[in-house]
Parts: sequence; C-alpha cells; structure tokens
Amino acid sequence: MIRLALISAFGLAAIGFSSCGNSSDSSKETSSTDSLTTDTPNWEFSTKMQLFVDSISQNLEGIDSSRKQELNILADYIQESLQKDTSVKLTYICTHNSRRSHMAQLWAAVAAHYYGVKGVNSYSGGTETTAFNQRSIACLQRQGFEITPLTQSDNTQYSVHFSPDVPAITAFSKVYNDPSNPQNGFIAVMTCSHADEACPVVNGASKRVAIPYIDPKTSDGTALESQTYYDRSAQIATEAFYVFKRVKDTI
Repeated sequence: MIRLALISAFGLAAIGFSSCGNSSDSSKETSSTDSLTTDTPNWEFSTKMQLFVDSISQNLEGIDSSRKQELNILADYIQESLQKDTSVKLTYICTHNSRRSHMAQLWAAVAAHYYGVKGVNSYSGGTETTAFNQRSIACLQRQGFEITPLTQSDNTQYSVHFSPDVPAITAFSKVYNDPSNPQNGFIAVMTCSHADEACPVVNGASKRVAIPYIDPKTSDGTALESQTYYDRSAQIATEAFYVFKRVKDTI
C-alpha cells in the first residue's frame, strides 16, 4: 500500500493586486508537448506504472475531506473549460519548476489518459528557472515513467513517456510564461506556497487555484530522501486521479 502523507487543507488563492513573471525565458526553443488523451479510456502503461496507477486509483477516498473541497474547485474549472472549448490548458506553477510542478504536470497527463478525459493539455513552469531535479526524475522513473535526456546542460531537456498511445512530453525548467507554455486562457495551478504568495496574479491565466504541496527538498541528503520523494509524488498522483475522476463523472 502506498504511503500517502496528505497535507492539511489550503484554500483557493484569491486574486491579488500585483503580477509576476512578466519576462519570459526565450532561450528555450524546444516546446513542451501537449499531454494528449485518447477518445476512450486506454490504460496501456508499462507494468510498473500499471501497478502504481491501479493502487493510486483505489486510494482516492483516503484524501481528507477539506482537501477534496479545494481539489473540487480545480475539477470544476476543468469541467467548465471542457464544456466551453472542448479543451483545457493547465499550467502547474512552482518557484523553481524543478520538483512539484513537474510531478503535477506529468501526473495530470497520466490521470486524464487513465480516465479517458479528452482535450487536456498540461504544462509546468516557475517564477525562476533552475533544472528538472534529479531526485524527482529518479522517483518518477521508479513509479513507471520513461525519462531520457534530449540535451546535456545545466538545464537538461528530457523526453518523458508514460504510454505508447501518448506523445512524449518535453520536460525542463522554465518560467511559467516561457514561449513553450500557453500565454493566455490557461488555468494556473499553484503547487507551492512561495510561488502562490509571490504571484498573486498570473498573467494570462483565466483561472487560478492554489493546491500547495510540501517540498520534498526538505529531505535532501537524509535517510528519508527516497521515501519522501516517493510519498510526495504519490500524493500528487492520487490527487490528480481524484480530480480527473470527478471530471469524468460530471461531464
């Protein structure tokens, strides 16, 4: 049974009075590939990921009721977007776009595919540019993602696969308004408290919701490091599955 360290409730972040991220990181030319879904539910994952997502899908009721209220807000935004435009753009935002925002982007793509929710495009970005963290990559690989480098640099670009039916996602650290990300009409999903506070207004976003996660970085260099990353990714995955199951059930 996957150990989940579900955190206490966070409310929907209210729209604030200043904006951030006005300058984009134009040095990155490789775009993130949209996280596409199929016309019908298709669960052709690797054996490792299939076991993981099957376990995740059975733990949805373990999420705290107050946390579900916040996740329901995100699910309702997604549903509204799909009903209006038959598609939705989700940009998961954290300060460095190195850990939680990547996990959230990738698990949103998996969850949408698992439940056969069409028209979902997931992205990630930060308020600063660093690199896709190696501990996060190792954790996601253990959970079934195939992640291979496309470039070699301080901010390496990676190709991420989770199903033969879905195009690869190009993952690297970038600011949220990088040219490879949508510039307007997206739902901004704040995955860390620092970015939530630093960006009370996300330029171009049609909706904004905060579902912060505790940073697994706090365990770096300790005996708990591997388990902490695994648990945080499992929590993010479980909540993504909850959101997209609700979307599927209400469309």
